[in-house]
Amino acid sequence: MEWLEASTENCPVQRTLDVVGEKWTMLILRDAVNGVRRFDDFHRHIGLSEAVLSDRLRKLTSAGILKTVPYQEPGSRARNEYRLTRKGWDLWPALMALAQWGETYLLDPDDTLLDIRHTDCDAPVRVVVECSAEHSALNPWDVTARLGPGARRRS
Repeated sequence: MEWLEASTENCPVQRTLDVVGEKWTMLILRDAVNGVRRFDDFHRHIGLSEAVLSDRLRKLTSAGILKTVPYQEPGSRARNEYRLTRKGWDLWPALMALAQWGETYLLDPDDTLLDIRHTDCDAPVRVVVECSAEHSALNPWDVTARLGPGARRRS
């Protein structure tokens, strides 16, 4: 069976995009990775409507990407902060890859918003693909894609 004959209903890219594929969702994740936790701060920084923000936070929480943690400012009602779960932090490489691509193809070098560096050696961080045997910086011509055991024929 070839790729075009395979059903894509079990495609991990498609399933991931079903959860995080909206622009606002990715911007919420970007802010969460950078320490934003409170509804008002997401709202102010990203600039989307309260209704859309509430919907996206609810979806990310129900998907287990964010969790709510109660907090209360003195004299105010109790509210929730939104914190990344392990599942949420596992999206960090995807966010880094998008940022790296944007910096390469869409921005002038002087326009970089964040300069992300390795704490131990201060070298810039970059995203690379590697195999499980730690052969790193692979490109698409270095890999072979085969249909996996879950591949089904299109109906």
